Amino acid sequence: MFKRRKSQPEESPAAEVPVEVPAEDAPMDVPIREGMIRLGQFLKLASLVEDGAQAKEVIAGGAVTVNGEVDTRRGRQLAVGDVVRLGGQAARVVDEATFEDDLPW
Repeated sequence: MFKRRKSQPEESPAAEVPVEVPAEDAPMDVPIREGMIRLGQFLKLASLVEDGAQAKEVIAGGAVTVNGEVDTRRGRQLAVGDVVRLGGQAARVVDEATFEDDLPW
């Protein structure tokens, strides 16, 4: 009638493929010329918003996080290494002098 299946050895979870960070979680690097940049300006530079009015709106609405914490100050000074998130997108402030974009010019 029914045949019994042979038991198969269980695989260790550690033997599986390594977990990769989803692309939406990995911040894109956005180079800046100066050592600091204001949050509203950075949102525009990183193309996370279209203009200053939209930047003001999303910041005031609490939709923007800086290094994992909500920040409602449009004039907040960002430094190299800070990570800004808006919705499913993230951008990291990097120094233009050390940024490698692999462009020929």
